[in-house]
Amino acid sequence: QVQLVESGGGSVQAGGSLRLSCVASGRSLSSRVTGWFRQAPGKEREFVAAIRAITTIAGVMTSYADSVKGRFTISRDNAKNTVYLQMNSLKPEDTAVYYCAVRTTNSNPSTLPSDFGSWGQGTQVTVSS
Repeated sequence: QVQLVESGGGSVQAGGSLRLSCVASGRSLSSRVTGWFRQAPGKEREFVAAIRAITTIAGVMTSYADSVKGRFTISRDNAKNTVYLQMNSLKPEDTAVYYCAVRTTNSNPSTLPSDFGSWGQGTQVTVSS
């Protein structure tokens, strides 16, 4: 079983930046798909970004929701067993609770929250205009 703890959330003005961290214990993140999701009040939880276990000659494989592509970057530090989400050019519509999650059943990519079995407690991100 993997335990996940997110941190780094906060309040920023539009155009600002934040870096979220997801520290794992109990299992190495380098062997799993790790994703970031977010949930705004009254809305369903949605996919933000994911990083795969597979590393190619081009680097680690990542994927992003269209709404954050070009602004957010997901990365992983295997030595620290931590996944990061660098968020730049933040917009008010990015306001949500952000969750880190790990796919525990297999290493196939997915954007569905139901495919991820381990979740952190979430960290609040608030972007004001």
